[in-house]
Amino acid sequence: GEGGAGKDPEVAKKLLNDKREDVIDFMRYSFGDTFDRIIICAGAGGGTGSGSAIPLVDLATEVQALSRTTEKKVGMILTLPKKSEGAKVAENAAVALRNAYSLVTARKISPLILLDNEKVSQLYPNVAISKFWDVANKNFAGLFHLFNLTSAKDSSYSSFDKNDYKGILDSGLVVFGAAPVKNWKDSVAIARVVRENLKSNVLCAGIDPSTGTTAGVIMIGGTEVLDNLPQSYIDQSLDQLNRMLKQGSTVHGGVYSGDKPT
Repeated sequence: GEGGAGKDPEVAKKLLNDKREDVIDFMRYSFGDTFDRIIICAGAGGGTGSGSAIPLVDLATEVQALSRTTEKKVGMILTLPKKSEGAKVAENAAVALRNAYSLVTARKISPLILLDNEKVSQLYPNVAISKFWDVANKNFAGLFHLFNLTSAKDSSYSSFDKNDYKGILDSGLVVFGAAPVKNWKDSVAIARVVRENLKSNVLCAGIDPSTGTTAGVIMIGGTEVLDNLPQSYIDQSLDQLNRMLKQGSTVHGGVYSGDKPT
């Protein structure tokens, strides 16, 4: 009700503190008594998001303590600004990101997911202004939804199950993506797609895979593909991830039958 924070994180932080109990009441009313995990979504460049994201972690933890939750997990999705938004916005984002990552290392938040709007603008340079953010958000949310849905399904092949997914969500800074495998009869095609996706998708700008400790690969294919694809092709992609990640890492795999032939 204050009309924003005017790119000043301290203004947002103070307002949130002044209305602390109102925020807690609002969260309890919105979430109910039983839920899995609270994920705080904030724009790191503006004053409101960068000033309130970190204090909201404490409030979310308090809400969990007041509710009948089996998990006491708080995650965060931070959007990073485009270069064109200016130096002050970039400075706000840098501070917010440092503060968020310190909570990751302290094991107070997980997952931390970064959405780089500069990378989004590079991937969708010709999308009209009126559609730009809708396209970007649907692309991101659709990927997240895909992993949520798939981990809840059974597979007649091998499952990427709820506990596999939970292990990834609990592993700190998380990146994810999806890509088609066009020439699946090529013995290294799946491994190549996994490798390239880790380097170039909208969530991975500047992330070094060799620092990773946990990964999951879900493959969804039509009946013809799964009837003819050698298991060794999938194993190669999982082995590759083991080589790319930190020594001693954990890699989960799942294969599911899809409703498309590809």
